[in-house]
Amino acid sequence: MTDKSIDCLIIGGGPAGLTAAVYLARFHLDAVVVDAGNSRVTWIPVSHNHAGYPEGIKGTDLIEKMAEQARLYGAVIEKNRVTRLDRDLENGGFIAEWGSGPVHARAVLLATGVFNRRPSMDVALHDEAMMRGLIRYCPICDGYEVTDKTVGVIGTDEHGIKEAVFLRGFTPDLTLISPSGPHTLTDEQRAKADALGIRLVDGPCYELEIDGDHLAVPTSDGRLLFDSVYPALGSDVHSDLAKMVGAEIAEDNCVVVDDHQRTTVPGLYAAGDVVIGLDQISHAMGEGGVAAVTIRNDLTTEKPLIRTNGKVVLADA
Repeated sequence: MTDKSIDCLIIGGGPAGLTAAVYLARFHLDAVVVDAGNSRVTWIPVSHNHAGYPEGIKGTDLIEKMAEQARLYGAVIEKNRVTRLDRDLENGGFIAEWGSGPVHARAVLLATGVFNRRPSMDVALHDEAMMRGLIRYCPICDGYEVTDKTVGVIGTDEHGIKEAVFLRGFTPDLTLISPSGPHTLTDEQRAKADALGIRLVDGPCYELEIDGDHLAVPTSDGRLLFDSVYPALGSDVHSDLAKMVGAEIAEDNCVVVDDHQRTTVPGLYAAGDVVIGLDQISHAMGEGGVAAVTIRNDLTTEKPLIRTNGKVVLADA
């Protein structure tokens, strides 16, 4: 057991985690955010569909504003990675470790998100392509920006064809490229691609390159140039900590929660893309808000919070 104890540990400093931190801090609860610094929001050059920013906002600027707001009300934000999470069966709550020794938390919110699988490409070039809009990962977010442009989608199977069909609503010039070999589409999926005018190119797909204002995709069908390319290669869900404490995990590796963001482990909550990979800032923020209210209410079920002498304490009644 550790002498350090907090009301709620929030693991992940993206939109879900920081929204929850703002709420919890304004509830006069101790909220500590531990963030590994790899939120996908920071990849966004400019988000144009986040409400309240008509001219768009850079992903890093949004995160900085949210963190500033959370700190304003007393939330603590640390740049680190939680490496271990255990249930404290003797005292209730959890014991977490992230570099400075174990910390006890009455509740834990997992807002750890997912990581998009990347195509084969030099890391520095990939990041440059992201900043220039040559590589994009969320057609819901930025399909508007590729209207009537030449677009490639790297993927196959159901995930690849779904993304290509979705993007067909923005441009007539669309190519679906298999990443590693011949397409593994069903006859029905091939017929749908043909009916919608989606060109199919078999793999393998070789290392991507920047070519002027285009992204070059070398394939067995030649070197193809696109205004933007969407990798539809799936994502890796960061649910390891949930598994560590025995929370139920769905078939897609996401954390199972109820309507109020409670996991199957008492005191453990989850919000954002670790719950459902919708890849939407507004959705993650909404779940973060719901989780924070649930945490506040669950922590005070037996003993309500009361403010006295300038402090908030648990009442005995």
